[in-house]
Amino acid sequence: MTFEVKVRNTAEVYIETVPEKSRRIIRNALRGLYENPFPGSGGDKEKLILRSGREIYRLHIARTYTAFYSINKEMMIVRVHDIFPIELAHKKYGRF
Repeated sequence: MTFEVKVRNTAEVYIETVPEKSRRIIRNALRGLYENPFPGSGGDKEKLILRSGREIYRLHIARTYTAFYSINKEMMIVRVHDIFPIELAHKKYGRF
């Protein structure tokens, strides 16, 4: 079962601003969401419940970046909303 992964324009623009090696690492990590976007063993993915009650997922990428995404299980779509350096992600979404 394969999911479609859609990356929001602002996240794609951010990816283009990082060095080439980081770009490759980020894109590789996002490709992993096609097959399995759900948290499990390994610890790089985590389900979060925001203060608003909204369900969102966090993907740690190479201990440097964090991607935030949502999953539409019925339509088999993963939407990547934001990608930040890890410290900025903590400031924006809080430390969970």
